[in-house]
Amino acid sequence: MSKPVVCIGAAFVDELFHTHEPILPATTNPASVSRTPGGVARNIAHQLARLDVPVQLIAAFGNDPDGEWLRQQCLNAGMRLDAALTIEGQTGRYTGILNPDGSLFTAFLTHSPVHHLTPEYLARHEALLETASHILGCANLLPESLSWLLDFSRRSTIPFIIEPVSVPPARRMAELDLDGLYLVTPNEDELPALCRKAGTSTREQVDELLQRGIRKVWLHSGANGSVIYSREGELRLAATRIEVKDCTGAGDGSVAGYLLGKTLGRDDADSLRIAHTLSAEILQVDGANVPDMDRSTLLALTPRYYP
Repeated sequence: MSKPVVCIGAAFVDELFHTHEPILPATTNPASVSRTPGGVARNIAHQLARLDVPVQLIAAFGNDPDGEWLRQQCLNAGMRLDAALTIEGQTGRYTGILNPDGSLFTAFLTHSPVHHLTPEYLARHEALLETASHILGCANLLPESLSWLLDFSRRSTIPFIIEPVSVPPARRMAELDLDGLYLVTPNEDELPALCRKAGTSTREQVDELLQRGIRKVWLHSGANGSVIYSREGELRLAATRIEVKDCTGAGDGSVAGYLLGKTLGRDDADSLRIAHTLSAEILQVDGANVPDMDRSTLLALTPRYYP
């Protein structure tokens, strides 16, 4: 059996309100609502499992009905939960308010139990981490937990990836020692939040992160595509034109697509094309996951999006 990707961090219940008309403040807005499994680390693990990549999810679930439902959804998707934690309390919930075009208007995060994934807890599962092909952590983790994982990555030489999630957790990363980090995956809002200096241009901000020892910075720019920066140069890929239904989980899906490419031994260029293809498919459905998306389907779709 091939080595698993170990995803560590948030697993939430996503409650998404899809507004039917442009949002008006301080009044009632008509909307429909959906409930899906969510959380950045969990979403990436879900996509990887659906793509036939062995995956372990280390996350914290509440011992409430939401937690039982969410845990079962993870198992049904095919991910392993050998080191998952059940806490006394409520499961985390992400509530998103979406504009009619599917873009995010605002969101709320409540009852997040991610702080239970301490360095001490992770150290107790070091044997599992040693089996990984790649380790992915979301920035919802405690900064000291991210630092512990990066130190483990340096010692074990297992590539470690951090997904910044959003601006507030990205800001907590600004003072971390990131030397040796394999990859960080910010969008245009998160990139300056990761930086210590007040760089005014994308190039200045990326250069700071590379100078701090990060090997690759993968900048997501929505409809403008994405760029992987490294000391060796830049790798750019345009986004395809599609009709967006729901933006939830598209960034997470792109990371999963990239990791699929890496587990198949593909270079960054091929992995980026797979990543963009999966992200485009997610943007065209409700929720963070595409029904019936498997490895063979994704690999067949990729040359259609990027001949």
